[in-house]
Amino acid sequence: MNTVRPCGCKGMRSCLKCEQDFHIKKVSLRENLEKFESLAYCVECGRFYPGWEPEKVREQHLWHQEQVGIDLPGVVVKENFLTIKEGQQLLDNIDHLLPWTLSQSGRRKQNFGPKTNFKRRKLRNGQFKGFPDFTAFIQHRFKEINILDNFQTIEQCSLEYDPSKGASIDPHIDDCWIWGERVVTVNCLGNAVLTLTLYEEAKDLHNLSKLQKYNLAVVADYQQFLREPLFPKEKIQIFESKVLRIPMPNLSLIVLYGPARYQFEHSVLREDILERRVCLAYREFTAMYLKDGEFSDKGKEILQNSLKICCTRENKI
Repeated sequence: MNTVRPCGCKGMRSCLKCEQDFHIKKVSLRENLEKFESLAYCVECGRFYPGWEPEKVREQHLWHQEQVGIDLPGVVVKENFLTIKEGQQLLDNIDHLLPWTLSQSGRRKQNFGPKTNFKRRKLRNGQFKGFPDFTAFIQHRFKEINILDNFQTIEQCSLEYDPSKGASIDPHIDDCWIWGERVVTVNCLGNAVLTLTLYEEAKDLHNLSKLQKYNLAVVADYQQFLREPLFPKEKIQIFESKVLRIPMPNLSLIVLYGPARYQFEHSVLREDILERRVCLAYREFTAMYLKDGEFSDKGKEILQNSLKICCTRENKI
C-alpha cells in the first residue's frame, strides 16, 4: 500500500475512507497511550498536572498551588491570538480564495514555501513567490510574541482536519535539517489537543549525532544556537512512560521549541477532532540556512521570496 490512494493516504497512513475501502485495520493510538500516565497542560500555570483532558485540568487550577506540576520548557499556548472576526474572515478567505489539495490521514492542505526533500536533504525555491496577502497580518503579529522575535517564516501551510474522515496526524518530530527550532501553529477554527510522547532515541544527547530519523543528527550541528537547551538524560527521564496533552483552543497560538520540539514526538489523535479544524502551520529555517550560516547561499533566494506578498481578491481583515 505504498502507492498514493484516491483519498491521499499512502503507506501506514490511513483515513476512515481507505480503511473501509481497502480493509485497513487501524490500531488505536489513543488506546495504546491510555495505558500510560497522562499529564495535561494548564494554560494558567504553564505546567503539567495529572489528567487526560486539558480543560478538566484547567478547571482545577485553583488547587494547583497545592500540587507540584511538571515543567517542560519549550511550550507556549497563547489564547485569543486571533479575534473572532479575524478567525472567521481568515477561514472564509482560505476556503474561497485558495484551492485545497488532498493530504494524508484525512487532511487537506494549502502549502506556500520551498520544495524540500528531507531524505536527500535537497532544497530548491520551486514556484515559491511569497505568502497570501490576507495572512500577512499574522506574521506581523508574531513580532508581539517574545519567543518569536526574529522569526522569519519560510513555509506557511493551511491544514484542515475533518472528523468525518477520521482526520489525525501520527506521532512525529518535524524535520530538523531544514525547519528551525520554533514550530508555530495558529488555530483559526475548532478546538483540539496536541499529544506529546517522549522520543526514546533522543533521551541521550551523546547519541544525538547518530540519529538519522527526522534528521535529528543535524541538531548536533546547531545545538548551541537553541533558545532552550535540550534536557540531559537524567533530567528527561521523568517523562518516561508518560503522555503529555496540550490544549489547542480555537483562535490560539501554539509554539514548540527546545526539548518539547526535539525530544518529543507530537501527534493529533483522531478522537480529539470532534469538529472541523483549520490551522496555519509556520516554519523557519535552521541556523545553517540563515545569514552567515554554512548554507546561507542556498537559502538566500527563499528568504527573499518569503518577504513577498501574493495578491488575492481577499476580503481584507
